[in-house]
Amino acid sequence: MSPRTTRPTSTPGTTGTSETSGTGATGTARAELIADAALALLVERGMRGLTHRAVDERAGLPQGSTSNYARTRQALLEAAVQRHAEREMRVLTPDEMPAALGGAAGPVDALALALHRYLTRHPDLLIARYELALEATRRPELRAFYDATGSQFREPLVAMMRAAGSAEPERHALSLVAWCEGLMFSCAAGSYHSAVPTLDELRRGFAELLRGMVGDLTPPPGDGPGPAG
Repeated sequence: MSPRTTRPTSTPGTTGTSETSGTGATGTARAELIADAALALLVERGMRGLTHRAVDERAGLPQGSTSNYARTRQALLEAAVQRHAEREMRVLTPDEMPAALGGAAGPVDALALALHRYLTRHPDLLIARYELALEATRRPELRAFYDATGSQFREPLVAMMRAAGSAEPERHALSLVAWCEGLMFSCAAGSYHSAVPTLDELRRGFAELLRGMVGDLTPPPGDGPGPAG
C-alpha cells in the first residue's frame, strides 16, 4: 500500500469542549480540561512526564487542582483512559458515517471513513492510546479499567460483522481489529508515520479483507473514493 496523503501536524489536547484553559473552569469542564491535559502530556513527554503538577501547568490551573480531582496516579490514569475513550468515540462515529447496509458494503465505507479520519486528523490520540495501553500491561488495576472501557468499541464491531454475514463474528472482529491496529501503528508511530493511505485505498483494503470473511461484496455506489474524510 503506497502512502499518498501527508499527515498534518496536530497539536495534542486541542479537541473537545474543555480545551479553554484558565482557573475559572469548574465541574465537568474542569474534569475534561484536566484529562485532556493529561492526554497531551502523554503525547508530548510520555508516561514519565505525566504528573499532577505537570497537568496543572499544562491545563493552566492552580497547583493542587489535579490532586483535588484525582488524588492518586491510578485515578489520574483512569480519568485519562475515560476521556480518551470519549474523544475516540467521536472520531470513530462521525455524523456522516454511512448507514448500515446488507452485506459488507456498508461496513467497508464506514470503517474506511472512520480510520481515515483518525489517521489524518487525530494521530495524537493514537500516541496517547499506545502510552496508556503499555502502562495497563504493568498495572493490573488499570488493565481491568482499560479493558472495560475498550469493550464499547469491540461489541459494536462484532455486531457489525454479524450483520455483514460473518459466520464467526467474534473471530473476524479480532482479525479486523488486528489489521486496523497494525495499519494505525505504522502510520502513527512506525515507518509510515509521515503519510497515510488515501480514503480510496482504505476502502479497497477493507473490501479485500472483508471479502475473505463474508464472500463477495456488493460494490459501493459510485467509482469515487467515497465520502470525504
